[in-house]
Amino acid sequence: MSEKYFLIEVTDKSQKKEFLNFPDRLYKKEKNRIRPLDDEVERVFDPGRNKMFRTGEAIRWLLQDEHHKTVGRIAAFFEKRTALKNAQPTGGVGFFDCIHHQEAANSLFDAGKKWLESKGMEAMDGPVNFGSRDNFWGCLKEGFYENTFNMPYNFAYYNELFENYGFKNYFNQYVYYKNINEGASDINHEKAARLLINPNYRFDTFRWKRFDQYAEDFLTIYNKAWARFPGVSSMRLLQAKTLLHALKPIIDERTIIFGYYKNDPIAFFIMIPDMNPTIRNFNGKLSWFNKIRLYLGLRVFHRADRLLGLIFGVTPEHQGKGVESAIIQRFEAETKKSGFPYMHLEMNWIGDFNPSMMKMVERNVEARIYKTYVTYRYLFDRTKEFKRARKLV
Repeated sequence: MSEKYFLIEVTDKSQKKEFLNFPDRLYKKEKNRIRPLDDEVERVFDPGRNKMFRTGEAIRWLLQDEHHKTVGRIAAFFEKRTALKNAQPTGGVGFFDCIHHQEAANSLFDAGKKWLESKGMEAMDGPVNFGSRDNFWGCLKEGFYENTFNMPYNFAYYNELFENYGFKNYFNQYVYYKNINEGASDINHEKAARLLINPNYRFDTFRWKRFDQYAEDFLTIYNKAWARFPGVSSMRLLQAKTLLHALKPIIDERTIIFGYYKNDPIAFFIMIPDMNPTIRNFNGKLSWFNKIRLYLGLRVFHRADRLLGLIFGVTPEHQGKGVESAIIQRFEAETKKSGFPYMHLEMNWIGDFNPSMMKMVERNVEARIYKTYVTYRYLFDRTKEFKRARKLV
């Protein structure tokens, strides 16, 4: 530890508050950075609400200078089952924010490394989340536009801080963008048309009154389309219902499409309105008053003009048959109806280790790469060969 800086473990209420508030001071001139809701951050570190604590641990620190001014923050964590899925036991560091000073950053990285080593880890990824990959994950490297809900925003120099310490690019994760007003190409219209006139296929928008059925259909498609990939666990019905229920306050039925073949579920495309433009001035607080403002902003005044593409899935036996184009065209039909408020679509979190998904989004959704995040990895044994994430096939 540098004599210039000292670490403070976050344990009490005032330290937790400082952990949440420090980035606001650091980014006070950055207009594109939108503060996440405090509760979204705190639930990550709450053993009662984060299942990762069942077989894992987490710790967080503030870094202060000799004048007791906060200059950085970081968290470190590991979950045993996830850690052991790697070539070496691998933990993570995240919620990293720091002044533009390598010595300060090194003090934070050293703290994470030392703690993770004491827990039996042999590597650390960062900046990552102690939880799902679709939240608080990655270091923004290209496309410093306004961040969407629970997606990180950082200064460009953060990449320099990670790389100078010795972190290497484990994989890139891309955010794709599409202007919703730009319809599909003739080629994709032709692909979709062949299925849309076939009575064996149908494509429906989500309806809450059929919640139980859609939850079962989501489960079926997810486990066939996604759970076959390394590192992705299968889902149970209770998890599927919990996931959909959690989205209930913001779901717009028009932006969730399910596909069926002879009444069997074969595909889904789930999009939700981006809350960030509405919560920009909430200062991280979701008080009862702000909950009303959020409801009015999303449901009444339709201030959200951007959709987030959460997940797209097609069961393997129906991939490459035009289902992807058909589900997009079904969504396009919704966009042309009177009163449809959304103009932009961002699809978060498509890793460069998944070229088939990249190809599908580029060809069928006709979206382009808009932002690039990096997930870094640091091997504690500096003589060990570094390997990037294995590509999915």
